[in-house]
Amino acid sequence: MTADHTGRASRAPEPAAGSPGRDPGGPVAPSAGRATVGLGMPGVGPPEKGAFDAHHPPDAALIGDCVHCGFCLPSCPTYVLWGEEMDSPRGRIDIMKGALEGDAFDAHSVRHLDQCLGCMSCVTACPSGVQYDKLIEATRAQLERRVARPPAERVVRAVVYGLFPYPARLRALRGPLRAYQASGVGRLLRRTGVLERLPGPLRAMESLAPKLGRAPRLPVVTRAVGTRLRTVGLLTGCVQGSFFPDVNAATVRVLAAEGCDVVVPPGQGCCGALSAHAGREPEAIAFAKRIVTVFEAARVDTLVVNSAGCGSHLKEYGHLLRDEPGWAERAAALDAKVRDVSELLDELGPVAERHPLPMTVAYQDACHLAHAQGVRDAPRRLLSGIPGLGLRELAEPELCCGSAGTYNVLHPEPAAELGERKAHAVLATGADVLVTANPGCWMQISTTLARMGERMPVAHTVQVLDAALRGVPADRLLARALDGPGTAVRP
Repeated sequence: MTADHTGRASRAPEPAAGSPGRDPGGPVAPSAGRATVGLGMPGVGPPEKGAFDAHHPPDAALIGDCVHCGFCLPSCPTYVLWGEEMDSPRGRIDIMKGALEGDAFDAHSVRHLDQCLGCMSCVTACPSGVQYDKLIEATRAQLERRVARPPAERVVRAVVYGLFPYPARLRALRGPLRAYQASGVGRLLRRTGVLERLPGPLRAMESLAPKLGRAPRLPVVTRAVGTRLRTVGLLTGCVQGSFFPDVNAATVRVLAAEGCDVVVPPGQGCCGALSAHAGREPEAIAFAKRIVTVFEAARVDTLVVNSAGCGSHLKEYGHLLRDEPGWAERAAALDAKVRDVSELLDELGPVAERHPLPMTVAYQDACHLAHAQGVRDAPRRLLSGIPGLGLRELAEPELCCGSAGTYNVLHPEPAAELGERKAHAVLATGADVLVTANPGCWMQISTTLARMGERMPVAHTVQVLDAALRGVPADRLLARALDGPGTAVRP
C-alpha cells in the first residue's frame, strides 16, 4: 500500500503467481496513510561514499538467500496492517540490496526500515532460511551511524535509550511513579485532555507504566531445596527487575524448588538487547562485556533468563563480540550457557509437587521466545503439567502484539493497532488469565485490554508455576494478576 497524490491509501500490487498470496486479515489499518510513504527509494542517485560504511554492512550473501516467495508476508505485522510491499521483510531486503548497490538512504527507505518491529516472525515463516535477524540488525547499526534524524526524533530516542537500559535510573523512577499513580494525577490529566496534547511517545510511556508495588530483595545465593541438580545464575534485567520484581522473586523460588542453587550476582546492569536491536552497537557491546565479566565471576552452569528479548540477545553474544580482541571466545562460552527459564525447567523435568490450579490459561508466544529462540513447547509443557489447568491457544499466534522492545514507544499508533488485534485474540479464548514470557508483551497487552474496558489477569509463566508449587489458590493468583504489582493501571 502507498499514498497517491491525493493522500488516499491505495493497495500495493498482489504477490506474484506461485506465492502464497497476501491475507492482511481485514481492512487496512487507520495508520496506513501516515505509515506508508511510498514504494522503495526514489532515484536520487548514488551517494558519494555509498549508503553503507565498511563496518559490517548487511551480508550480500544473506540478502541473496531471499527468493521473494512471499511466505513471509502473512507473518509480518506491518504488512498485515498496511499491505505495503516495502513494509514487508522481502521489501526491506530490497532496500538493503539497493543500498549495497549504491542507492541512498532517504526518508522513505529509513522509515520503512524503522517500522520493522524486529519480531522475527518472518524467520520462522521463511522456507529458504533467510537470516533476516542478522540483516536488520546490521542495517540498523548502519542507520544509527549514517542517518541524521530530525531533532524531535533525536530527543525522543535520547530519552528512551538514556532510561530503559539503565536499571539504576529505572529504580530511581519507581518512587515518583508510585506517587504519581497513587495521587490520581493521571486520571485528572486524562479528564482535562492534557495527556492527549503530549507527543505520542510520552503518552505511550505514561500509559504503559505498570502498577508498582514493593520490590523484594533477592539473596545473592539461594540454595536448592533437596538435591542440587545445577547451579544457575539469574539475569535480573532492566524493565523486569525494576517494574516486575515479583517475576524475578518467583523465578528464584521455582528454580530452588526444582533443584537449583540460584546465584543473583550484584552489579549486572543491562544485557544490551534494546541497544542492539536499535542499532546502537557500541553501547550494546559495552553492556555485553559487563554481563560476560559478571557471570564469568559467578561460575554458574547455566545463565537463566525470564525475559524473552534479553534471552534471544544473550544467545547472540558470540556474534556481537566477534571483532572484540579477547572477548569473542568468552562471549561465545557464555551464550552457550543461556537458557530461558521455561527451557531449563523443561530440561530438568519436574521435581517438586504441583498443586492443582483449576483455571484456564491463554498462552501468548513472546516473539523473541518463539521466533528468535525457537522455544514454544517448553512453556506449554510446564503449564499443562499443572493439575486442573486448561491451556488455550490464540488465533494468529505468529503476529507480534506491538511491544517489540521500544517499538510501542517510538511507533505508538501501529503498536496500538497490533495490541488491539492481539487483545481481541486473547479475549476470544475465554480464558481466565493471559500468560506470557516477556515484560514488554505483558505491558502492551494488559494496557490495551484496560483501554478497551476489558481488564484481564496477566501473569508470567513462572508465576503460574510458582503458585502451583506453593499451593496458592487459583482465585488468589487471579486476583493478584488482575490488580497486583505489574498489572495495568485502571484507565
